[in-house]
Amino acid sequence: MTHPTPIRRSRRPRLLDAYCCQGGAGKGYNDAGFDITGIDLNPQPSYPFTFIQGGAVAFIREHGAKFDAIHASPPCQHDSDCQRLQNRDHPDLIAPTRAALESTGRPWVMENVKGALPKLHQPVMLCGAMFGLETYRHRYFETGGGFTFTAPAHPVHTAPQAKMGRPVPPGWYGQYVGNFSGVDLARRVMGVPWMNRDGIRECIPPAYSAWIGTQLLTSITPALEVAA
Repeated sequence: MTHPTPIRRSRRPRLLDAYCCQGGAGKGYNDAGFDITGIDLNPQPSYPFTFIQGGAVAFIREHGAKFDAIHASPPCQHDSDCQRLQNRDHPDLIAPTRAALESTGRPWVMENVKGALPKLHQPVMLCGAMFGLETYRHRYFETGGGFTFTAPAHPVHTAPQAKMGRPVPPGWYGQYVGNFSGVDLARRVMGVPWMNRDGIRECIPPAYSAWIGTQLLTSITPALEVAA
């Protein structure tokens, strides 16, 4: 059994943002009150917080217990509709990531797409309509380490949704996946003004992780006070 290392009280709790890409999840957790460190196998020059380049699973196992909480977004290409249609092979990192997260003894969140649902344990779904965003972008969040959270009410989808890669007419919602058009619109809709197309098509809108992060901060605050 892994025993967590003591948490040192700091001005803000520390969250590890694993598979961070360009920082959509990290931005939301930062807005909720966390100091963010991101790790990704690829360089991420536009990542807005402290960044480490490296393998996420190994880093979580070696250093995850030094953080107060961990978010992980294993690459979703293995389970995405677009990649299956193109018959491309990608690694499935959900199970190895879960094992690494569980080894830390810290509260954690792991996110992925609808195609990964059979592999996720009792995930909570978040949708852009829950936060007033003009995109649906359903994402699924598994939690562990003693942390759970509740989602806002899920509004009925009344706005029509533009097809993948097509321009978004006024009053419609965009999908912003693949080689989509309208990068500036996507930035505004999802609240990620620093991102390019590559980051936008994979990111979690920060509103999602801010919602989670607020509940996560409430959950860990008693432990932080005891450890101070």
